[in-house]
Amino acid sequence: MFPKVVQVVPMRDYSVYVYFEDGKIVHYNMSKMIEKEAFFCLKDIEIFMNRCTVMNDTLAWDIGGNWDNTACLDIDPDTLYELPFVNE
Repeated sequence: MFPKVVQVVPMRDYSVYVYFEDGKIVHYNMSKMIEKEAFFCLKDIEIFMNRCTVMNDTLAWDIGGNWDNTACLDIDPDTLYELPFVNE
């Protein structure tokens, strides 16, 4: 089974609620990831919040703002799906 993300809700503490097609909800904390070079631009909270979306069926950030799914920053959906189920 390939987990498919259908909705994401970013929070101002650099975390994201991730909703999967099968009803599973996880809470992903990005606070450590934004310290890595590839994700450093997400330290700007406005970029983190406003560019957070679903692309390639997973949590992603449309950094360029042009909906190019080959140029987004995304998180492997399997990594997200392995997180424990949470209630909203």
